[in-house]
Amino acid sequence: MTMMSASASRSADNDDDNYMGEKLSAPPDFNGPTSRRHFTDILCTLLLWAMWISMTGLGIYAMQRGDYRLILYPLDYAGNLCGTDKGSIDMTNFPYLYYVNDYTGGVCVKTCPKLDGYLADPYTLVTYDGLFQVTGSNANVTTSLIDIADYSNSNNTLTCTTDLCYPDTSDPTSSFTSIGVNGGNGFAYYALDTYEVMWRCVFRDEATEKLNAIVNPTNSNNNFTAEVVKDMSTQNEHIKQGYDIWHNLFGDLWETRYFILGLGFGAPLVVGFFYAFLLRIPGVLPIVVWVSILATIGIVFTGAWYAGETAVKWKAADPPERTDNEIMVATYASYALYIVGGLLILLFLFMRKRIQLAMGCVKETAKAITTMPLIILFPVFQGLGFMAFMIAWTVYAINIASMGEYSTNTYAAGPIQISVRSFEFSDFVEKCGWYMLFCFFWTGQFILALGEIIFAMAVSKWYFSRDKSNIGSTTVITSITTSMIYHSGTAAFGALLIAIVKMIRSFIAYLQRKAEEMNSSIAKAVLCCFQCCFFCLEKCMRFLNKNAYIQTAIFGSSFCTSAREAFFLILRNAARVAAISYVSGGVVFVGKVFITTLTTGIAYFAIDHYVGDELYSIIGPLFFIAAIAWFIAGMFMSIYDMGIATILQCFVADEEMFTEDQRYAEGSLKTWVDGHVSK
Repeated sequence: MTMMSASASRSADNDDDNYMGEKLSAPPDFNGPTSRRHFTDILCTLLLWAMWISMTGLGIYAMQRGDYRLILYPLDYAGNLCGTDKGSIDMTNFPYLYYVNDYTGGVCVKTCPKLDGYLADPYTLVTYDGLFQVTGSNANVTTSLIDIADYSNSNNTLTCTTDLCYPDTSDPTSSFTSIGVNGGNGFAYYALDTYEVMWRCVFRDEATEKLNAIVNPTNSNNNFTAEVVKDMSTQNEHIKQGYDIWHNLFGDLWETRYFILGLGFGAPLVVGFFYAFLLRIPGVLPIVVWVSILATIGIVFTGAWYAGETAVKWKAADPPERTDNEIMVATYASYALYIVGGLLILLFLFMRKRIQLAMGCVKETAKAITTMPLIILFPVFQGLGFMAFMIAWTVYAINIASMGEYSTNTYAAGPIQISVRSFEFSDFVEKCGWYMLFCFFWTGQFILALGEIIFAMAVSKWYFSRDKSNIGSTTVITSITTSMIYHSGTAAFGALLIAIVKMIRSFIAYLQRKAEEMNSSIAKAVLCCFQCCFFCLEKCMRFLNKNAYIQTAIFGSSFCTSAREAFFLILRNAARVAAISYVSGGVVFVGKVFITTLTTGIAYFAIDHYVGDELYSIIGPLFFIAAIAWFIAGMFMSIYDMGIATILQCFVADEEMFTEDQRYAEGSLKTWVDGHVSK
């Protein structure tokens, strides 16, 4: 290839009042993208490496001072981690937490109690100092049924006595208002039938209902209500009050880590590779696109039906297996998915002509891809690179989240004091979290940007080649090495701009949550406007970056120079570029939605079947998997998106640099573009 630099001579054909840049003028020896290049935007390359090094240093620091187990395992009232040896008492053999008060104070137990047959025992109390039963009472629970850790050496141990916990042994209702139980705010609570959620023993609804019937009879003299008992026994509220949402999220992510690695990264790669492979086969494209559309709609409606059937099944279960809230969530999820399915039908009907037009663009891109079959595998390498980063990033993030601090809270319960240990984040940890989010954004965008430059370079070499037989998979390899050596800085520059905008949007989202808590209508409206503005800014920057990368791939220029040239090139051909760029998004959109939806659906059924009962919420892992699937799907579909953009920019540059008889564009491409979009 001979030299063609961004500084090649240009001829001005616009006056100062309507300046649209200077048209490109090719040198006499032009034969495609320049082969003599220089390092571009090297400062950004150094900054990117500095970011990775600092992130690694922060992660190592967190691994030395934090303990990931704090995120995964529950904390008892004395500051011991159930299931571990961290704390004053070795709890290795007691992995589950049984709550005994509304302040999230609990004790570690070997297994969650299963009181089949009688569900609740008002004569047996789980206390800070073990199991307590009144001598001679009608207790149904044997001491071996609930194996509680030995807290005899704990500094905050409180022991039940008859006076403190059962003032009237003949009347179980008296225990509820005793100092020990204190309406659910003391250091003891009743033995109930439970099930496990994230190493926590959650009371079954039928057990709490039976307890309520025992300790809250219709006697109007009782000074407590059914609502108080119900509130105490709703363990989901205990978890929400006792553990920050990040603890629950990271705990769920760790519990489903193998599903995330296998389905989050594996499934989109398989589905995306298959989808992208089919799109390059002539005659298959229309079938794949429309089948994908129907399949996407079908998956959404299937999910809606399944959620509805699941809600009906849970509601009809006897005894109940799920809470009313879970049934309500499944029901509303079914309604929401039906609505989404209907909206998708309307959307695809509205876009049907644009999708047909976009398929014409994809066919031309498919010619380039068929000539360079190795390029279809490039998103796999991108996915592997992103997966390697995500493994390290997740390990660092979990350890950083564990660098919180213990705090002791004391509450008065009559004449005694109830102590509860909790885990809180410091300002330093929160700042580290923001920095880790920035590292995630910049690295993710860098991987995408470098891939776009590589792909644009390969396709532009294919376009500006008179003899297409000289182009093949070796062209992809040379494009990879050239881009990584000379233009990593340009990719880092463009990725940094996107990362900054995404960080601003994330901070605005954080302020929006604060405004929701304050219930400030003015703040919410202003922040919403800012969010919309930065959303539009991000979209515009992505479009400009993509075309700047194409300029870099062809001419070897730096990011700023490439962005300027790309801007004016697009401006001079606004109608053609804007129309084709818009409609080509139809095929890309269908592919991304199809890959993400199918992957998330598979993940839902797999996680719900194998570890559903062990999670605080399945939403976190599914959201994480969907985000990864969307990212990887974007990598695959960017093959066609970037290919279309590259061919179009090469075409309009070809028009400006050469006369009609000297152009590189094949007749079919020129006829197709001019036949659909007039300049």
